[in-house]
Amino acid sequence: MTVPLLDMQSITKDFPGVRALDDVNFAVHAGEIHAICGENGAGKSTLIKILGAVHPYGTYEGKLNINGTEQRFQNVRDAENAGIAVIHQELALIPEMTVAENIYLGREPRKYGFIDKSKLYQDAGELLSQFGLDIPLQGKVYELGIGQQQLVEIAKALSSHARLLVLDEPTAALTHSEVDILRQILVQLRDKDVACIYITHKLKEIFQIGDRVTVLRDGKTVATHVIDECSEDDLISLMVGRELTTFFPDRDKSSASSEDKGTALKVEDLCTYSSEPPQLEKIGFSVRRGEILGIAGLMGAGRTELISAIFGAYTDKWAGKVYRDGTLIKIRNPRDAIRHGMALVSEDRKRYGLILDDLVVRNMTLVSLGVLKELTTYDLVNRDLEYQKSRESVDSLRIRTTSLDTPVKQLSGGNQQKVVLGKWLMTCPEVLFLDEPTRGIDVGAKAEIHALTAKLADEGVAIVLVSSELPEILGMCDRVIVLHEGRITGEFINEDLTQEDILRCAAGA
Repeated sequence: MTVPLLDMQSITKDFPGVRALDDVNFAVHAGEIHAICGENGAGKSTLIKILGAVHPYGTYEGKLNINGTEQRFQNVRDAENAGIAVIHQELALIPEMTVAENIYLGREPRKYGFIDKSKLYQDAGELLSQFGLDIPLQGKVYELGIGQQQLVEIAKALSSHARLLVLDEPTAALTHSEVDILRQILVQLRDKDVACIYITHKLKEIFQIGDRVTVLRDGKTVATHVIDECSEDDLISLMVGRELTTFFPDRDKSSASSEDKGTALKVEDLCTYSSEPPQLEKIGFSVRRGEILGIAGLMGAGRTELISAIFGAYTDKWAGKVYRDGTLIKIRNPRDAIRHGMALVSEDRKRYGLILDDLVVRNMTLVSLGVLKELTTYDLVNRDLEYQKSRESVDSLRIRTTSLDTPVKQLSGGNQQKVVLGKWLMTCPEVLFLDEPTRGIDVGAKAEIHALTAKLADEGVAIVLVSSELPEILGMCDRVIVLHEGRITGEFINEDLTQEDILRCAAGA
């Protein structure tokens, strides 16, 4: 059997109070697309950070071999020189620089000791053309959407002629067309004997493009399978250590949408005024107590802008009427929305939902300090009660953290999302907006959040759920409204509703 391009043997990595990796073995062959899957906190990102020398030699135990030769990377440049290109979830681009400048950052072509801008743009253009990427070379990165930024990061890795490309959740922010482009790129690279490590929570993608898959659980290697020899249910069972009989709770959707529940939130004639699309046009809807209302639509349809405006977090001008329990209210900022019993779990938890460098306990009580009177006395925080309530939330949501005093950035993505949920639930909201609540988290954490969402609805909370995943919309929601370019193009009671029905309206039909 041929020597693997990459062979990681008995990798063990400890952090204070926790063993992140425990005797992990992992190998990848040239020209192979090898997927890694596992729940949040399983050790996937830690393994990749060892490979990319974010955690250098000496900070872990075990051997890392390239083509049979042991490597002792001291820094990221050592890994890059060995032909390894890692694209982490957190993109490493310079927003104020152009696309071409980012692609060749640190490796710019030079002429007479100066950067040769002409050749830089020529090379970048040829690279993007080779892989079918339609991205403006002279455009600044901050002007691009997150999906296009992800493709720029991939182009940057391809420009280094890497032998091993590592993608950590590469499609989390990509549109369907961009995902297709990525698949075509990976097939081209496989044909050129370039290996790829593909980390994703989207199991369907693994079966569409992967050759083999390795499952990690609790920092250990559970199994490695050829893709054709396992099923999606097999992977789920290996990942969570148990069978998930259903992804979505069993709810009586017709009962949840009944008139006698009472309207918790009503919106009339909501419009936004911005120089950039989408512009919302006369949006109106209502959501009853105990109901889960889904908002579907393609990227750029205006879903996030809609709930941001209602919550007072929209950055441009908007107009419209918002009623709470039948009473017209005025919302100028999120503080007004919170005062009226609303909560918003934002799409980007790291940017808008958390203070990453602060502690779990501080993030947990970030909103409720201004809502729960008992937490403060004469403007002084009751620390004992703060820790007590945070501990109760951590226990009830099953958040995996070594301590309430752990910086939240050290938690896995799924546990970070639970902290965001816990932060808002501590305010006891009556209307809860969930914007992509399960994006980038594993199937086990998804099931827990789905169960929690259903439980809140059963307790009478009105929930507005924005999701790009149509199975989630169909599995969770009682009613669904569909947006297309800032307009409602469809509204459905979720009885015999299909993905085709939603997509037809999402496309403007």
